[in-house]
Amino acid sequence: MKTLGNATKSAKPVGRNRRASTPARAPAMPRRTRLRKPAIAEIFRRLQAADPHPKSELEYVNPFTLLVAVVLSAQATDAGVNKATRALFKIADTPEKMVRLDEAGIREFIKTIGLYRNKARNVLELSRQLIANHGGDVPRDRAALEALPGVGRKTANVVMNVAFGEPTMAVDTHVFRVANRTGLSSGRTPLEIEEDLLRVVPAEFALHAHHWLILHGRYVCKARRPECPSCIIRDLCLFEAKTSCSN
Repeated sequence: MKTLGNATKSAKPVGRNRRASTPARAPAMPRRTRLRKPAIAEIFRRLQAADPHPKSELEYVNPFTLLVAVVLSAQATDAGVNKATRALFKIADTPEKMVRLDEAGIREFIKTIGLYRNKARNVLELSRQLIANHGGDVPRDRAALEALPGVGRKTANVVMNVAFGEPTMAVDTHVFRVANRTGLSSGRTPLEIEEDLLRVVPAEFALHAHHWLILHGRYVCKARRPECPSCIIRDLCLFEAKTSCSN
């Protein structure tokens, strides 16, 4: 987050009997969250009641296959990734097995996924780095995860949350849309949204919060035509262009 530098003093001379003016204070950063705390808590209470134990829709068998699946899911659907990885993970569910499969072999399994050539290279190289730098294990440290090929902040957040139970906030296109529409945030970047949500989501909902928001965005608060009439948080949401049964 950018910080404001010290304000400059006024160029006007200060009179003999006047106190020297103090530097002007930087304007307070506007709060990006538009909903009040009780409404935020109620949103997550309802989402929890509807789905107490949300899970990732990516299929995996261990932290390594989860990591690979999330890397492959960039600009692809979970369903498309699952279709490709079911066969892949039967023969390569560890970094060592993935390295033995080699890049050409990986490509054959994932060629139905967008950007599969680049993703195959990343999967092979991250497997090699896990073996060389982490004893073949997936690290639960954000910096170590983000140092791996094809792993950005969102991917690291998903792995830390799903594999290791950390209350991280992975912001994908669904979370970004739902957070802005509802008033949970008015952030302009995924990082701003993440920081807002980490700040305002009550601790008791933090572990599953991003899953609830992803699923809500995927199946209810859709991009083109949100299903507002069936939305369980409709009365709390600040989205002005709500759809109706007659739309």
